[in-house]
This record gives sequence, C-alpha cells and structure tokens, in this order.
Amino acid sequence: MTEPCDLSALAARRLIGRKALSPVDLMESCLARIAAVDHAVNAFATLDADRARAGARAAEAAVMRGEELGLLHGLPVGIKDLDDTAGLRTTRGSPIFRDNIPATDCLMVANIRRHGGIVIGKTNVPEFGLGANTRNRVHGATGNPFDPARNAAGSSGGSAVALATGMAPLCSGSDTGGSLRNPAAFCGILGYRPSPGLVPSERREHGWTPISVLGPMARNVPDTALLMAAMASDDAQDPLAYTLHARTVRGEPALFHPVRRLDTASLRLAFSADFGQALVERVVRDAFEARVAAIAPLFRAAEQAHPDVTGGDEAFEVARSAGVLTQHLEKVRTRPQDCGPNLHANVEEALRYSLQDGARASQAQTRIYRDFQRFFAEHDVLITPAITVSPRPWRELFPREIDGQPVRTYFHWLALAYYVSLVGHPAVSLPMGVDAKGMPFGLQIVGPRGGDAFVLAVAAAIEEAFAADPALRRPVPDLAKLRAAPPISGMEGFLGFD
Repeated sequence: MTEPCDLSALAARRLIGRKALSPVDLMESCLARIAAVDHAVNAFATLDADRARAGARAAEAAVMRGEELGLLHGLPVGIKDLDDTAGLRTTRGSPIFRDNIPATDCLMVANIRRHGGIVIGKTNVPEFGLGANTRNRVHGATGNPFDPARNAAGSSGGSAVALATGMAPLCSGSDTGGSLRNPAAFCGILGYRPSPGLVPSERREHGWTPISVLGPMARNVPDTALLMAAMASDDAQDPLAYTLHARTVRGEPALFHPVRRLDTASLRLAFSADFGQALVERVVRDAFEARVAAIAPLFRAAEQAHPDVTGGDEAFEVARSAGVLTQHLEKVRTRPQDCGPNLHANVEEALRYSLQDGARASQAQTRIYRDFQRFFAEHDVLITPAITVSPRPWRELFPREIDGQPVRTYFHWLALAYYVSLVGHPAVSLPMGVDAKGMPFGLQIVGPRGGDAFVLAVAAAIEEAFAADPALRRPVPDLAKLRAAPPISGMEGFLGFD
C-alpha cells in the first residue's frame, strides 16, 4: 500500500481538499520516512518537527471548518539551507552561521507559507552553495540515494535526496551554475530553473544579474509546476521581478498550474550532447544518445544543433566571481579558518580578474544570449544531458578530469547547465532512467526566452510518453537498502573536507 509520503504532491493536495487525507497523517508519514532513511543519506540539516506537526494540525482544522485552501495547503516542504526561515536555524553550510536563527522568512518561503505549505525542515547544502558536492563542516556530507557513497551533487543536494526518498513531496532550491538541475539529475527527480525574477529574491546582492535564481524541485512535472505557481510573485525588492509586475496575486498560479497540454508533434527539436565544447563523459553521451532516439519521434523534426557558446566558460567564470567577491571576500579575510577550500579557491580566482576581464565577459555573455535568440527562432526546444558525468564518490570534492581531459575549474564539469544560466532561459532537468552504471540520468530541456510554461509543458509531454517504460521513467531508490544501511556519518571524511 502506498504510504502518504510517497504520494505525489498534487495527489496529496487533492485528497486533503476532499477530506480523504489528513495533513497530520501526511506529516507523520514524512517524519517517519526521515527517521527511517535519513541516517543513510543526510538530506536534512535541521528538522522543525514540533512546528511542522502544529502546522499540520492547524491545516487539518482549516479543512474541517471548510475554509478556502491554498495551493499547497497541508503539504510538507523542505527548504534549502541557504534561505531564511523565521525561527529556524539557517546555517548556509558554514561554521560562521552555525547558530544563525533568522527573525523573518525570505520572500520565497513567505510565498510558500502563504499558499499553505508547511516547512518541515532545512535541507543540506555545500558551504554557501558553492559547488556541486553537498558537503560542509557543520552538517557533513549528503549521499546519493542510489549509493550513499556517491555524490548527490548540489548545491540543492539535500532537497534532491529528500524528494527521491519520499521525505517530503516538495522542496525548494536555487541555481547559479546548475544547482537545481545538477542534483536533480544525480538523484532522479526534477529541478526547474525558471526565468530570472519569476521567483523573487531579496538576497541577491547583485540584483540585476540573471545568473542566480530560486526555483522548485519535485518528483514529477505537475508537482514542480504546483510549487512554481506558489513561489512566483512580483516583489519590488527584486529588480528582476518585473516579469510578473502588476499581475494580481490570484492570477499568478494560473501561469504555471495546471501544466498546459502540448502537442509535441508540431515542434522542432534540437539536441546536443555537449554544446559543441563541453567535456562530457562517455557513459553520459551513450545514455543521451539512447534518449534522443526515443524522444525524437515525438516531434515534428529533430536535428543535432546548439547555440554558439564560444567563450561561455570564461564569461561564466568572471560573472560568477563578481558575486563571490561581494558575498565572501570579507569572510575569507577575517575568518579564514572558518572557510572551506572551495570558498578560498573562489575568492583567490576572483581577485585575479580585472575590470577589463569583466567587460570582456559581459560582452561575451551578450553575444551568446543573442545567438540563443537566433537559435530559438529556428528551433522550439533544445535537449542536452543535464550534467557531464555520472555520480562519483563524494570524497572527490569535484571531478578533476573527464575521460582523461582535465577540467578548467572546480565547477567546469557543470558547463552544460551554466551555459544556460548565462542567458537566463528557462530549463528543467527531467529524470529518464539510469545510465550504464545504474545511476540516474537527467535530461536537460531548454526553452525560449520567457518560455517557462512552455518548458514545463514539453517536460510533461515527455514524462507522460515514457511513464510506462521502466527504462526511461523516473528511477526510484531502494528504500529497504537505505533503511538497513549504516549511518553516512560513519564514513571517512564525512564532516569537513579531509
């Protein structure tokens, strides 16, 4: 029998609305799943069990009184540990914030609560979200749900693992170089990078940059769209939130939920294993080739093609470094002992760049953006692998080579995701089976500028087409194996970076 925590978010919400599922029973089921398997993977940094239970009781009472219910009414939601939650510890994976308890929610969390979502806890992250390996000195490493000794990716790694194992039906994430899409690909769930500004953020200190965004994570496309509808809003604190400016609060959810039905047979598909220049592991290329062969017949036309991203590595490196200096230079200078190797490496790299480098990067970013517009005038959808390698042991802080070729930086292996981040186009990582190593494979689906609802609709069509195919539908980890597994905290190198 299906346990409540294994229901889709949309199914659970419908049952709650019909008084067929108690929010209390759903919350208890999620907390029981955390108790049963989190020792093996360490997805949650901090639980808020008492307040979550109280919220579930209040949600049940509202249902019984016949009150109007929000989109997420009674649904447990995991919040990434980079984002402020009122009265709940938010460490950002750093000893500097080990005891930080914010007084207020960030805008995104406030939106989730406004729509009835109940925060169950904070999900683990790399230190300040820097890197795609969820390890830190406060909460330790997060393991992949398909093999706890392997990387869950990041920086939304805890959220991805919590979803894959049924600890929560919905989780939040954020994305600069692929931090929504990378862990989704490694863990067999969905990570959706929306257009900049759709989910407002008051924490971006460089408010006009489109590179960093907040977004939803879930186990299927309709659930992802449901959380996206709750997250999206207009707020003047975010300079990029003009995308929803002047829309009424009640009108926002209809932009994304329910997901549009789309006839892919009218669309032109482009596919690329590497954007013409990224280092991509052979096992990932082989898995992608098999998925292209399966997906292509769903579309009117399919051809190998991609935008010109020449100079994209350099542009991303410089653009990312500007934010690193603003947020972290002072920490490295005044508290170096409390900063991990990635943070030190990031600041050292950023200090090497000049204003001329910044001007050159901005010019390249604009040129790449304009070629994306040319490309999407000729194609409707682009698919690529979501990430360049199959999950490796988390003891390896980052892949130093891919099939014998050295990487440029510790985040160069995220190139397939960050080329898209540079231009601000919406993209989703859709789980499609496992690779030859038995680890999840994520398909990146990229849409045109502002095509958020369109990208979700394409992803839903592909998901539905292969829902009955055991080789291409979402893979599910072995929960019995995780229950019986020893604690990940006993693994060498768990806490810290040694």
